[in-house]
Amino acid sequence: MRAVGMIAEFNPLHNGHVYALHQARQLGQADVVVVVMSGNYVQRGEPALIDKWTRAEAALVSGADVVVELPTTDAVQAADGFAAGAVALLTALGVDQLAFGSEAPEIDYLGLAQAVAAAPPSKNLFQDFTETYATQLNHYYQQTAGVSLTAPNLLLGLSYAQAALAQPQPMKLLAFARQGAGHDAAQAQGNFASGSAIRRRVAAGDSVAALVPPAMASGLAKRLQTWDDLFPLLRYRLQTADLAALRQVYTMSEGLEYRLTQQLAGAKDFAGYMAQIKSKRYTFARMRRLCLYVTLNLTRAVMADATAHRYLHVLGFTPAGRAYLNAVKKEVSLPLITKVAADMIAPGGMMYAQQRADNLYETLVGTRQNYGRIPLMK
Repeated sequence: MRAVGMIAEFNPLHNGHVYALHQARQLGQADVVVVVMSGNYVQRGEPALIDKWTRAEAALVSGADVVVELPTTDAVQAADGFAAGAVALLTALGVDQLAFGSEAPEIDYLGLAQAVAAAPPSKNLFQDFTETYATQLNHYYQQTAGVSLTAPNLLLGLSYAQAALAQPQPMKLLAFARQGAGHDAAQAQGNFASGSAIRRRVAAGDSVAALVPPAMASGLAKRLQTWDDLFPLLRYRLQTADLAALRQVYTMSEGLEYRLTQQLAGAKDFAGYMAQIKSKRYTFARMRRLCLYVTLNLTRAVMADATAHRYLHVLGFTPAGRAYLNAVKKEVSLPLITKVAADMIAPGGMMYAQQRADNLYETLVGTRQNYGRIPLMK
């Protein structure tokens, strides 16, 4: 069976994603579409609006055949770490082509990644404290490869290519033009809107029924999770953890533990707190991720161990997806999990870090996220 991969968050799944799933199948001439989807936390450093099971179910009735969870330790990363984790899972499942939407599908992303890899390293990279890391990185790409990657999906495309080149056999990349509204566009275009625009509409209480498939519309009727739910827990962690412990948190550097604790007193909510800790050096996404690492107590050691011991947690499949998994299961290069057992989420178990993160999400939604769960079948 021929498979094509997609990497997604579906936060929430909208009409543009449905279009992308169909584009992936068509471009890959594929029998099955294998999606690696962020679990209960997303790359922006936020809890997913809706739990991973509800989003996986919507994906399976909208064009996906297999949905595999991208663990929190990979999902809540900058573009390079996010891509590396997701591509590693697709490669382990025997998927040799990856489809993704882009503002510039004509770019040779593998060629661009090779050009960047061949360029001499910059000694001055990230030394300018008046610009964010992301801005400085884009300047570096302009100098080394002659291309500007200011649009989010262009940077992701390059990150996918770099992750693909790191594999023994690089997968084929299939870029297609994004449909409708841009990545962070505020306005809808017909029945297409960006995930950011939909999240804003939902927060304002506006209807998004025309912008998402029916399976997602019903999910959005549930109680949605936001940073407002987590901020009291972040405040507690920062008030009670000593500075030495905070320094062990993943990506905590350059004295940020002082900034995070000192700016806490006057913050009434998370949005206000973010405005106080943001600086020219760090993007909002970078600081949200750091705050999430603090809240979930994700240390460098925890993240390194999770990266070294990846696994494939299957959230759901269609009949075609089940046939594909049966066909490749003997060759799969990572542990394949279709039912979460107690030893997997216990200390030392392969899903222990994920369970630690999901314990908080379970408290918010009141629904078990891992133990005893089996894949959805659609």
